[in-house]
Amino acid sequence: MKTAILGFGIVGSGAYEVLEKAGYEVKKVLDIKPHPELGDKLTSNFDDILNDKEISVVAEAIGGLEPAHTFVVKALRAKKNVVSSNKHLICTYYDELLSLAKDNNVKILFTASAGGGIPWLFNLKRSLCADDIIEVSGIINGTTNYILDAMETSHRLFNDVLEEAKSLGFAEANPSADIDGLDLARKIAISSSIAFNTVVKENQVSTLPLRNITLDDIDYCKTLGKKVKYMSYGIKNDNTLSVFVEPTLIDCNSIEASVSTNNNMVSLYGKNVGKLSFYGQGAGKYPTGHSLACDVIDIITGKASFEYNPKELSVDNNNLKRKYFIRTTSDVSGEIVFKKEQVDNVRYIITNYVSVSSMNRFAKEILLADEFAFIAGFEEK
Repeated sequence: MKTAILGFGIVGSGAYEVLEKAGYEVKKVLDIKPHPELGDKLTSNFDDILNDKEISVVAEAIGGLEPAHTFVVKALRAKKNVVSSNKHLICTYYDELLSLAKDNNVKILFTASAGGGIPWLFNLKRSLCADDIIEVSGIINGTTNYILDAMETSHRLFNDVLEEAKSLGFAEANPSADIDGLDLARKIAISSSIAFNTVVKENQVSTLPLRNITLDDIDYCKTLGKKVKYMSYGIKNDNTLSVFVEPTLIDCNSIEASVSTNNNMVSLYGKNVGKLSFYGQGAGKYPTGHSLACDVIDIITGKASFEYNPKELSVDNNNLKRKYFIRTTSDVSGEIVFKKEQVDNVRYIITNYVSVSSMNRFAKEILLADEFAFIAGFEEK
């Protein structure tokens, strides 16, 4: 079995180096840019890979939806195994791609699409062999964790730390996918789809943005014994799921609170095994490239196993209630308020229990009245 890599950017080049050093031949690399070091392995024509009978594994590291989707579909239909690090692709076309792999009797693996270098999805799938998962949750975005950690430890402003994260390569020039929760939504959708053997779509994930957090918020939360982390949740409630992404006030002595810099930590909760947590680098050339390479090696060595027979489970974020923290200059009153404190013209509010869906609707109203308001989940456990 020989391998082809689609895309020779950060992740693709990392996977190439890992595979070559481990003794696994990469026969072709698809990229539109020149890479003299690749010699005749480099091609800009996907048909060179598609028509090569020696290539049985295609590793997609292009990113985005197109041409990645077209190439992956063609590879699966040509009965080639596929691995991918592309969370956008996997989240958007989860059912189509896994069904195609099943119909063509090949494998598709995507461990690197959620958790980067952490073998999170691999172990999540493995746990399903003998357990029922009731929750997946954690910190699965290194950019926002870096921002929150730096704001707390060095008391710097959000925008200053964000610019530093960009200069270090942790954040994109347009960081909206990170600080507004889209990146996290895709990762928790993929994680929940695996954990609960169903299909969770990106637009089913409720999200609250992080972008409005201030140093004053962080300091105030400390007085409550809390620390803010940008958390993702997939929780099973009888026959429905709650899947959401929210800045969350967690206990300062929880293990999630200790996750520093751009590290990730994500956990599964099984009926038998209890809580299992996975910690490490969630992005980067070698962490993510290593994860992509491991998927390739698992297919080549016959260790890959992923049965796809999804159940129909609806996502209903009305079925889970939690408390929330609100900081705003606008007035919030009524039954939703559990506790309120006012400092000058700023109101700090802890809500009563309210459903995730209701708070998402209410958050939109608050942000219309006060565009700089900050809303976060409030964990009591």
